[in-house]
Amino acid sequence: MEAIVKNQEETKILAEVFADNIKEKGGFISLFGDIGAGKTAFCRYAIKHLGVKEDVTSPSFVILNEYKGLLPVYHFDLYRLEDAGVESIKDELREYSKENVLTFVEWADFGKDELPFEKMEINVEYDYDNYSTERKFKFKGTNKYYEDIIKKTIEDFKQRVLN
Repeated sequence: MEAIVKNQEETKILAEVFADNIKEKGGFISLFGDIGAGKTAFCRYAIKHLGVKEDVTSPSFVILNEYKGLLPVYHFDLYRLEDAGVESIKDELREYSKENVLTFVEWADFGKDELPFEKMEINVEYDYDNYSTERKFKFKGTNKYYEDIIKKTIEDFKQRVLN
């Protein structure tokens, strides 16, 4: 399933309805997309919507940021890690895939086989050649729990954008 956002405001709406739908039980979210696609912006909006008061920043140089809101939130960025680096944090990746925790992993493609099997994948695409503000968020769930969240998120997003 996918959602097309036209600008930052719609990205914020999508992230907020996503946060509303996943806040009860949490989840493990793998994000994919080119630099500048909107992975960090989506995470930032969702995390702030979950009641986090502190600044939400990209974990590009620190690998992991931790936040306390309505539930614990862990925000990884694997971009700067190579195989040995991912190997060194695989226990943390598995530990943060438990229930009642929300874990975002940007640049999940660098995580290879170390990421939990049960997860949601979000691929963010945009037309960087034409400097478009439009983004396509493609969602994929590995089980019914994630598929239900995706379906509800897309429905809620369309409802809010149309009103």
